[in-house]
Amino acid sequence: MFRWLTERRRKQLLEEPFPEAWTAILEDNVGAYRLLDADEQQRLRDLVQVFVAEKHWEGCGGLELTDEMRVTIAGAGCLMILAREHDLFDDVESILVYPSTVVAPPERRGFFDPRMTPLRTETALLGEAHYKGPVILAWDDVKLGAANPHDARNVVIHELAHKIDFVDGEIDGTPPLETREERRTWGVVFSAAFLTQQARAENGAKSFLRDYAITNEAEYFAVASEAFFEKPKQLQQALPDIYAALRDFYKLDLAAR
Repeated sequence: MFRWLTERRRKQLLEEPFPEAWTAILEDNVGAYRLLDADEQQRLRDLVQVFVAEKHWEGCGGLELTDEMRVTIAGAGCLMILAREHDLFDDVESILVYPSTVVAPPERRGFFDPRMTPLRTETALLGEAHYKGPVILAWDDVKLGAANPHDARNVVIHELAHKIDFVDGEIDGTPPLETREERRTWGVVFSAAFLTQQARAENGAKSFLRDYAITNEAEYFAVASEAFFEKPKQLQQALPDIYAALRDFYKLDLAAR
């Protein structure tokens, strides 16, 4: 029943014409939009229309949210579900947008928190995704990353990749996959690539993905997703197994274009 109501509401949303001003925003601010064919552009506009309507948006740090901000964020993010369904973003409910870099306060350990891992100190953030919580984004970095589709840096894709990772309840760099065999193959491919880059970094050697990827497996998936959508051909050449896994998951063969 809930699914039926959701689909009905979305159908009603899409009966409304897509604003011309929103199309101009996609053309100006989402560089990858220009790389899509006409059918894909229409699909992305539909996804954006639903995404903007369904998510809770909030401007923070004195920022007044505009349609440009909402549509730019939605346009960059919905590239990830261009060949998928909205349920990949089930964990995305609220999007908090700051004008620029966010300084996160030091993490404090609760009285009953038994963790032995180090606590986070005061940190400058361009974005952050919380499990069962909001996505936090810095608008200036959002606009910069979305406008350049070839720099392999896109904070919206990065943080929404974390939200996709959260869907199955595990924050482990493995998105929701349908079969045990798919999960096994994913684990083998990504573990091997992660450990290889980790070893290269320890030896001072550079890798195709920036070394932030080896912070942990979840960050590896997020950074690899940025590269998949922004430098697919180069990713396929540098890390063919990673490219193939992401191609099969996102159901897009961008390097073939």
